[in-house]
Amino acid sequence: MNETLRDDYVADCGKGVDRWNRTLAQVGAELKLPHVAFHRRVGAFAHHHVSPDGRIVDGDTWQANRATWLPTGNDEQFVSSLMQPVTEPGRMGGWIAPPTAGINGKPVEFEYVRVD
Repeated sequence: MNETLRDDYVADCGKGVDRWNRTLAQVGAELKLPHVAFHRRVGAFAHHHVSPDGRIVDGDTWQANRATWLPTGNDEQFVSSLMQPVTEPGRMGGWIAPPTAGINGKPVEFEYVRVD
């Protein structure tokens, strides 16, 4: 069951990557999903070091490339600095594009959830 759910998740992610790539093609860039065995900690690939392109690599190669293949502590800190909560009605976080309209024709600033 987990394998089926993972396959569905990868297929869904692939659709998003395809959409992004249509836009990125205008500037000559492309995103790719990593191989399903990349950075797995469970299942059949749990005990293997696998590169994003699907090559099985030794531990030394993995460690030498880890910082280019995965986010570093600095990367995670930077993303965390961007992800500041915004709770005021009608305001959006800086990482979210504001919608053109609210849900069910309501204004964007409509108080959908009340926190008392």
